[in-house]
Amino acid sequence: MTPAAVGQLVRSLEDWVGYPLFHRARSGVERLTPTEEARDALDDIAAGLDCLEAGLQKLRGRKARSIVVVTASQALVANWLLPQLTDFATNHPMIDVRLDVSDRVIDLAQGEADIGIRCGLGAWPGVEARLLMGEEIIAVCNHRLLPTSQEVTPGWIAEQTLIHDGTPHPDGDFPTWTQWLTKTGANHAPADRGLRINSTAAVINAAIASQGIALVRRALVEQELERGRLVHLLPHVHWPVRWAYYVVTSRRAVQRGEVRAFRDWLVGTLRQATKRGEQSDDGHWVRSAPGAAIGFSNDS
Repeated sequence: MTPAAVGQLVRSLEDWVGYPLFHRARSGVERLTPTEEARDALDDIAAGLDCLEAGLQKLRGRKARSIVVVTASQALVANWLLPQLTDFATNHPMIDVRLDVSDRVIDLAQGEADIGIRCGLGAWPGVEARLLMGEEIIAVCNHRLLPTSQEVTPGWIAEQTLIHDGTPHPDGDFPTWTQWLTKTGANHAPADRGLRINSTAAVINAAIASQGIALVRRALVEQELERGRLVHLLPHVHWPVRWAYYVVTSRRAVQRGEVRAFRDWLVGTLRQATKRGEQSDDGHWVRSAPGAAIGFSNDS
C-alpha cells in the first residue's frame, strides 16, 4: 500500500473511534507515534489477529505455509545470515523467511517484524533478548595490500591508509585506530588520518576494494575471510567489545511456533559454530578461519 492509502485508512479509523490515535510531529525521527490509548488497544487487536491467522492455517491444514519476518543489518545479513539460511530451509520446508534488511532498529514490539538480530548491550525495551555470541574487533585488508618484502607489523599498519568507521557504538568499547595501534606497540599512532566512513557495511566494502586497512567486527567479515577476499592482520591481537549479538522477539511473536523454530535454529547454529571454532576465556566467539590470518614475528 502507498503511504497515502495508509494515511487515509488511519484517518478513517480515527473518525470511527472519535479521537486521534497518533501524535503527529512536523519534523524529527518519530514524526508519527501512537497515543497511549492506541498502544493499550494494540495488544488485544494483535492477539485477535494472531488467533484469526492460526484458525485459518488450521483450515488450510497441511498446505499451510508459515512466514517469519526477520530483520537484521545489511552487513550482518550479507556476511553472516544469508549463507546460513539454506540449512534452515532444509530443516523447515514449510516456513518461509522474509528478510527486512535495515540498519535502523525495527520496532518488534509493534509488529514491524517477528524476530531480529541485534548487536548491542542486550537491553531493549519491550522485547525478549537471547544471547547469540560475543564480538571482537579485528584489523583486515585485501591481500593485494600485503607487503612482499617485509612482514606485517604494527609499524607497517600505521603507515598505511586507515579506514575509520564513524558509525556510533555507544558504550561498546570499540577501539579507535589510535587505541588499537597503541595496544599493538606501534611507535606512532595516527588519530584521524585516512578514510572516514559512517557506514559499517561501506567500511567492509572499502577494505575489500583495497582502499585501506579497517577495524571491523569479526562476525561481519567471517565469510570474506573464508573466501580470501579479506585477510586478518595480527591475529594474536584480541580486542573484545561489550556489544554482543542477540536474537530478539516480542513476547507476542514468540508464542508462534514458526518464530520459536527460527529462534531455536539460530541459537543452535551458533552453538555448533562455536564448537567448531575457538571459544575465548571471556566468552567471545572467535571462530578461526584457516588460511586467512597473517601474523608477524615475536620481536616486531
